[in-house]
Amino acid sequence: MRNLFRCTLIILALLALLVSPAAAQEPSDAPPGTFRNPLNRYGGADPWLTTYEGSYYLAATTWSSTLTMRRSPTLAGLKTAEPVAIYHETDPSRCCNMWAPEFHLLTAPDGSQHWYFYYSAGTAGNNYDNQRIHVLESAGTDPLGPYTYKGRVQFPGTNFWMIDGSVLTLDGQVYFLYSSWVSGLQSLFIAPMSDPWTLGARGSLISRPDLPWERQGGNVNEGPVALYHGEDTFIVYSASACVTPDYKLGMLRYVGGDPLSPDAWVKHPEPIFSRSDANGVFAPGHNGFFKSPDGTEDWIVYHANDSDAYGCDGTRTTRAQPIVWNEDGTPEFGEPVAAEMAIPLPSGDTGTDVVLPPLDIVRLESLARRETYLRHSAFMIRQDSSVRPIADSMFVVVPGLADPEAISLESFNFPTFYLRQQDNVLFIAPDDGSAAFAGDATWWVRDGLAEGDGGDAEGEWISLESFSSPGRYIGRMMGINALSSITDVSPAAMREDATFRITHP
Repeated sequence: MRNLFRCTLIILALLALLVSPAAAQEPSDAPPGTFRNPLNRYGGADPWLTTYEGSYYLAATTWSSTLTMRRSPTLAGLKTAEPVAIYHETDPSRCCNMWAPEFHLLTAPDGSQHWYFYYSAGTAGNNYDNQRIHVLESAGTDPLGPYTYKGRVQFPGTNFWMIDGSVLTLDGQVYFLYSSWVSGLQSLFIAPMSDPWTLGARGSLISRPDLPWERQGGNVNEGPVALYHGEDTFIVYSASACVTPDYKLGMLRYVGGDPLSPDAWVKHPEPIFSRSDANGVFAPGHNGFFKSPDGTEDWIVYHANDSDAYGCDGTRTTRAQPIVWNEDGTPEFGEPVAAEMAIPLPSGDTGTDVVLPPLDIVRLESLARRETYLRHSAFMIRQDSSVRPIADSMFVVVPGLADPEAISLESFNFPTFYLRQQDNVLFIAPDDGSAAFAGDATWWVRDGLAEGDGGDAEGEWISLESFSSPGRYIGRMMGINALSSITDVSPAAMREDATFRITHP
């Protein structure tokens, strides 16, 4: 069987490394009192980070039907904190593609305090067009909940696309910030809130992408977040298309008057935080702000990519760094910090930095169609030679969901989505926790069903047999990628279609 046994041992050894608690807790070589970004290896888009009663709480976009949160007493500890599922949705009108979580401790009309968890969500099979903003309410004041669904944040009698909900408090009044469309431009709006889940009036347009740096790859203003300093109030937002490495941050400053009037907000003429090719940081954006544990420092949390070839998906990681204040009262963000740079921990944080173990990321090159790779597009599995973003063809090898002796292939840019089969159709989908899903997303690594040219190493040509449908392999049927039934007498072409070479990007 050529060197399949050796190949399988290598894969299992990598899996053992990935799940080893000792590896996950290995101290880094960062100097004491410092840490290095990122706070996660992937799946860190649209982060929201808050300190509360001695702990850090972090949430990010999940793309799925489940919202999660991490808690740690230290900032670096978030790297290895287990995500806690705080809510799962089954209603098809709001079940999927959960984006841009934010949670705020607000006062309900009866005077009680609760965490209100805002997020964008849509319908199954559509990851953009049907997004709306929803809110959960915690039972008490624990950021981890439990939570119950409170409602959709929308104006009565309306039903239009809106995302990236956030809360701003000014002169005792609570306002809601969001992004929506006007005249073909994705723009920013503000509306008063009568309670944490109800908008009191129609929103007012306060910013549209009218400057060249806001229109790279698309005309976009989104992700508005309030920032306060002394008597000053700012709205920091993301600009340009998130699919480009030129996604960046812009800023509005409140200059007095009615906050619902566009005249109350003045746009900074230049971006305040953007890509740093020298530091290897691209598309920094969709941020939040938090205080150091002792309350003396202001910090920004944001997502970014470490390659200009990555896109608007789970390749983005969560990063944090301090901000300082200029003499004119405006914030100074500097440049996004390189991943190898040690950053002093937030004041009052006594944590120790850790090293996250490496991911086993693979691409699967077809033997039948050399230099083409399995990839997902609109969540369906297909085969292409030109893949952009390249992350569409990258999978993380993890222990099999149904059997740890086998493997599962998790999408690199859609974390918690796995390559699965259902009725012989191949696609990626979020793990729903069911035994059926686990079986359909688990694969046995077999020796290649066809003879490859071997390349520089033996045993690199493999085939993937379905765990739940023995005798069926990832291959092609009627010109599309599908699960194929292959036997000893199957044609050579079918066997070549079901043989792949593992490569590492």
